[in-house]
Amino acid sequence: MKYLRTPDDRFAHLDGYHFEPHYLMVDDMEGGQLRLHYIDEGSPDAPVVLMLHGEPSWSYLYRKMIPIVVKAGYRVIAPDLIGFGRSDKPTEQQDYTHVRHIQWIGSVLTQLRLKDITLVCQDWGGLIGLRLVAERPDDFARVLAANTMLPAFPMNNPELKQAFSSWQKLRTTVGFGAWYSFSQLHPSWSAGFIIQMGTALKMSAAVKAAYNAPYPSQAYMAGARVFPRLVPSDMRNNAHAWKQLMQWQKPFLCAFSDKDPIMSSMAGIFPALIPGCAGQAHTTIRNGGHFLQEDQGEQLAQTLVKFMATT
Repeated sequence: MKYLRTPDDRFAHLDGYHFEPHYLMVDDMEGGQLRLHYIDEGSPDAPVVLMLHGEPSWSYLYRKMIPIVVKAGYRVIAPDLIGFGRSDKPTEQQDYTHVRHIQWIGSVLTQLRLKDITLVCQDWGGLIGLRLVAERPDDFARVLAANTMLPAFPMNNPELKQAFSSWQKLRTTVGFGAWYSFSQLHPSWSAGFIIQMGTALKMSAAVKAAYNAPYPSQAYMAGARVFPRLVPSDMRNNAHAWKQLMQWQKPFLCAFSDKDPIMSSMAGIFPALIPGCAGQAHTTIRNGGHFLQEDQGEQLAQTLVKFMATT
């Protein structure tokens, strides 16, 4: 598999990002290996929080949350998905599949021997992370889902059919439909521009530059470009995962934001279907767009810390 590796100097002196890089190698599924970057902050013996980003962001998205969660006594692991951040970037869009992303992050859990994990997932972090929760339930202690979903074909369960009726229309909505068309047809776009479009608050030029840092040119962006097209992929395996999630009894908290034009209609699906949502203090993060970690990272971090301390 051909890949590009972003030069290290692209990550020097980024605004608000002062974490030491860590790396491990994962199987590229074609006889080679790829280097995957992750943040590892906090005591090695502390309870683990796994923070999974979506697209076209990277672990920079969690920079406001990590110090708060570490100060509260937890260890944070925040990987960069393959194709994003400081991780290697295969150059062909067909190199990226939903299943491969799940396997790559699953390799992180295995290699780092992570157990009793609290998953924090947003955007594609949920499409990947929730599959891992379903496949490896003994490795996870709780879940905080923020502006994310796991799309699946409707099953016989009437509640699930009703819950996903809105999902079937999602790709035609103004928010996702416009993003899908733009991502596939526009010859040149930047991560910083897209993330600003998905936030409620104005970002500084330095923050936009930090989101752009992993991508010196469009050649590095195959992974970011292909993700919108992969959203409805692997639906049957997603449906199988939902069968497991609908039996999940461990704590599951939803923290969706109030200004996300894409995911706001999905906020009620998890509480309607997952037993572990019962009795949890599901919350709406105010003045937050789709990338609520960027808009209201401190508030989301405090929500997470309280959730972990009380469950």
